Amino acid sequence: MPHQGDTSPIVRVGLIGSDIQLSKSPGLHETEGRALGLDYRYTLFDTRLPPFDAMSLPELLAHAEVQGFAGVNITHPFKQAVLPHLTGLSDDAAMLGAVNTVVFGQGNRTGHNTDWIGFYESFRAGLPGVALGSAVLLGAGGAGVAVAHAALKLGIGQLRIFDQDSARAEALAEALNDRFGAGRAQAVRDVGAVLAASDGLIHATPTGMPAHPGLPIEPEWLRPEHWVANIVYMPLVTELLALAEQRGCRTLPGGGMTVHQAAAAFELFCGHTPDAARMTRHFADLCRAG
Repeated sequence: MPHQGDTSPIVRVGLIGSDIQLSKSPGLHETEGRALGLDYRYTLFDTRLPPFDAMSLPELLAHAEVQGFAGVNITHPFKQAVLPHLTGLSDDAAMLGAVNTVVFGQGNRTGHNTDWIGFYESFRAGLPGVALGSAVLLGAGGAGVAVAHAALKLGIGQLRIFDQDSARAEALAEALNDRFGAGRAQAVRDVGAVLAASDGLIHATPTGMPAHPGLPIEPEWLRPEHWVANIVYMPLVTELLALAEQRGCRTLPGGGMTVHQAAAAFELFCGHTPDAARMTRHFADLCRAG
């Protein structure tokens, strides 16, 4: 590890997404970088704000590449849209068809998916012992495909998937059944009815973020026996989690997934193994700071 005062190469990374000003990723990555003696700099490419609102996704990738970035994280709404602009995919990213981390190097852009392991580790730590017979997943987009994979890896018996785009939900269910066995996943239309017969709810849409306020379900659908896992962490306690806590449900905020996916991405970017427990403490500090 470099000593204080040593000159180390600058590690430049960033995040491409929409409405990401509240993201904790810059502080999370940069604080861990400092702890490891790295000159680590994290930039937000927010497509809702100038100058990046005038740039297309290919232009943003090219801009970061030309600036010498080690790579970029990818978030809503680009986790699937980024695929045609990459030169290669990791096995996980290819299997899931979604990317949240792009690593640049030797003229290549390699897409990775660290979201699924982030959700997997967070769920194991945050919801031990919950019933896993069945769950409803809201959202079959780029985050949803990773979370769905993690959910079945966790042992959830049947995953019932809803998306506003029903064809997308059906495609995800078909892919999961091919991967995990027939009957493990199904696309659904009536969320209220299937949630009534399910053990838990996994929320993987942007609803609850500042640009997408509100609840993704009707309040009366939640019962105290349900557990609720959220992937949104801006804010950490969304309207959905607040409602779930009021109802007496066990809840899982999106922060744990954020920390574990970030730790995996950090290592991909710079080759240094981060301390996930230390990053969890950093994340809690960042959340308290607002």
